[in-house]
Amino acid sequence: MTGAPIRLLIADDHPVVRDGLSGMFAPDPGFEVLGEAADGAEAVRLAQALGPDVILMDLRMPGMDGVAAITELARLGVPARVLVLTTYDTDSHVLPAIEAGATGYLLKDAPRAELLRAVRAAAHGQAVLSPAVATRLMSRVRTPEAEPLSQRELEVLELVAAGCTNREAAAALFLSEATVKTHLLHIYAKLGVGDRAAAVAEAFNRGLLTPGTSQR
Repeated sequence: MTGAPIRLLIADDHPVVRDGLSGMFAPDPGFEVLGEAADGAEAVRLAQALGPDVILMDLRMPGMDGVAAITELARLGVPARVLVLTTYDTDSHVLPAIEAGATGYLLKDAPRAELLRAVRAAAHGQAVLSPAVATRLMSRVRTPEAEPLSQRELEVLELVAAGCTNREAAAALFLSEATVKTHLLHIYAKLGVGDRAAAVAEAFNRGLLTPGTSQR
């Protein structure tokens, strides 16, 4: 197999991104793009049919997303290495992808040389992480897993994110204002923050809140 090109499958729901990635690898004889998929389900089908060495996988795609596709590829025993290539580097995206079986995780703004290097490394089974993602994971490993927020604490946090005062949150949840304050103190402690704004920001960062959850 020495000298054989690394066979690639590109999975992304944006045609411009797929074309751009194909164009990056086309001039290099060390790579061969076997096919392109517009969603996770198509990526799984093509991976089974074409037998790529490495799959460049976007995370957010319609229908079956990237994490679901990675999980399905592992379930089917498809040997291709999966290199996630995305714009997202938050814990709520990175960890599920890696836990599902991704060999690496790069951001889409990675320079061409870094991307080519990463694909070669992934083809050889080496873990590949962008510096930003590696830093995030190291921080996660060093910090013990935080105690999860309770359902009631999440409800309080959603109302705070929507701009409610303690009094308004208390009225909405049929609680006393003092109880809401106590919940907020527990939220601050669990998230490692010191105020309302930081709590909301950290909750979005961890995927506890998503755009739209605070729309009531």
